[in-house]
Amino acid sequence: MKYVDAFVLPVPKENLKAYARMARLGERLWRECGALDYKECVGDDLNIKWAVSFAKMMKLKPGETVVFSYIVFKSRAHRDKVNAKVMKEMEKISDMTKMPFDPRRMVYGGFKGIVEM
Repeated sequence: MKYVDAFVLPVPKENLKAYARMARLGERLWRECGALDYKECVGDDLNIKWAVSFAKMMKLKPGETVVFSYIVFKSRAHRDKVNAKVMKEMEKISDMTKMPFDPRRMVYGGFKGIVEM
């Protein structure tokens, strides 16, 4: 079974282009460092009536949307190695203080797979 890092974060809609540029850089960097898959998805159907929606859980402010992202690795150990490489590279190329979203509102976790196609 694979290992997955998942992120959910609110992004101001006016910052989606800047976020997409950052995400493309992230995708390239994680793949170069060994990640198996990398996805960034922007909210489309967030007005859910039958469950707690991402919009409600993230306490979206007017003008914000939700981004759901995940990165796939061979295992947790592989994730740890890849992420260490990525963080080292990020220190060289980006200013982490200038993010197109509020990182304090980001939700993150690592997940072991239990069902996989």
